Amino acid sequence: MTTSSAPENECAHTAHGYISDKSRYLARLKRIEGQARGIHRMVDEEQYCIDILTQISALTKALEGVALGLLDDHLTHCVLDAAHAGGDEAQEKIAEASAAIARLVRS
Repeated sequence: MTTSSAPENECAHTAHGYISDKSRYLARLKRIEGQARGIHRMVDEEQYCIDILTQISALTKALEGVALGLLDDHLTHCVLDAAHAGGDEAQEKIAEASAAIARLVRS
């Protein structure tokens, strides 16, 4: 049981680590959304397979960039704060981050 007043899976402080870069993340995600629509259009227009695969590769790379940025923000804010607090909360945040890293590596 944690002594934190924050709901489970949230940072102990009031804002998530990415909050200072929220507008940048939203802009990147909007571009990614546009890329996905473009790929949909390419398939609909029956464009060349390799061209579609190239765009899927670019989309995947863009998503990985967002994921790594969010992970870095989480580690430098939520996990670091929990580590300073110590105890069960620190162990839970480290385990949570390790599981997230494992999911990213498998994907």
